[in-house]
Amino acid sequence: MTETASSRLHSIDALRGLVILFMLLDHVRETFYLHMQVSDPMDVGQTEPALFFSRTLAHLCAPAFVFLTGLSAFLYGEKHEGRAAVSSFLFKRGLFLVALEITLVNFAWTFQLPPSVLYLQVIWVIGLSMLALSVLAWLPRAVLAGLGLLLVAGHNLLDGLHFMPGDWAYVPWAILHDRGWIEVGDVLRLRTSYPLLPWIGVIALGYAAGPWFGRMADATQRRRNLLLCAATGLGGFVLLRLFNGYGEKPWTMGETALQTVMGFLNITKYPPSLLFLALTLGIGLLLLVFFERRGERPLVRLLAVFGAAPMFFYLLHLYVLKLLYLACVATWGLNHGQHFGFDSMGAIWLCSLLLIVALYPPVRWFARLKARRRDIAWLKYL
Repeated sequence: MTETASSRLHSIDALRGLVILFMLLDHVRETFYLHMQVSDPMDVGQTEPALFFSRTLAHLCAPAFVFLTGLSAFLYGEKHEGRAAVSSFLFKRGLFLVALEITLVNFAWTFQLPPSVLYLQVIWVIGLSMLALSVLAWLPRAVLAGLGLLLVAGHNLLDGLHFMPGDWAYVPWAILHDRGWIEVGDVLRLRTSYPLLPWIGVIALGYAAGPWFGRMADATQRRRNLLLCAATGLGGFVLLRLFNGYGEKPWTMGETALQTVMGFLNITKYPPSLLFLALTLGIGLLLLVFFERRGERPLVRLLAVFGAAPMFFYLLHLYVLKLLYLACVATWGLNHGQHFGFDSMGAIWLCSLLLIVALYPPVRWFARLKARRRDIAWLKYL
């Protein structure tokens, strides 16, 4: 592998690794700070800055995961020679992720058997997006890119379209665009936390960007393309936000400069607005360029370890967090109403840093196993 190729691939793993650590921080918050829950978008007047910016960091996670899933799918096809291989892999892995969400992932959050509630979250939406891409990957690249842009930029036109429970369109629309509850009989409820439609656009854009990262791609041109797209996304975000434009709730000046900044950055994730995706994908593309230019420096190598085994880390950290929470309850009891929780965001950050240190050795072991044992087919799914 050439130095350029090494930097190219390490940048992808490093970005994935960075957002995985932001995800860990957010999940520590969701485990040990439930007594200070936040809304979407957040209530700036009621949310302390440390909590607001910690939550805002986590906004980078889903867009980066989904975009890089599309990008990685293209690179898989380049390696395995053809769209048929890509389509087959996307279809099988998409089904695997959907099954994983409703089994091991949900059990990690609830520890309920049988479950009374299934939360259909990021792994679910990545799985469904992969199923969609298994079909869309056959389109010409320009058509695929145009469709991706249309879904990302245009889905907010549908914000006013709603259906009531019992209507024939309620269930498909709850999956595609409206976050909602789906009743399955008398004993099970489904929560569509991540509406699908805009995420299909994001994974399509990731796949369309794949040739920039191909074996024969020019590194300088790739970085120019990434910087241009990042500037377009971030510039569009600023302009639309300044004028309280399309696709987002208006912001207003706060009592302090800090509250004004918080209000400006306070954007909608469920479903992700155009401004949400313009901001987060713009930052993600800048980070790809940064990590590629840093080569294989220690920080990039460290992050790339986490990014090389994302699903293994995802499952591992969920179960570690649940067991840690149960151990704390057993030791100290419930100290915040019906929850055990930390008293400050500083404790959330400290716990996250300690978990990063503790989880690094098993993740490194699995990443090395995955790289060494390419003959074990199921390892590529993790």
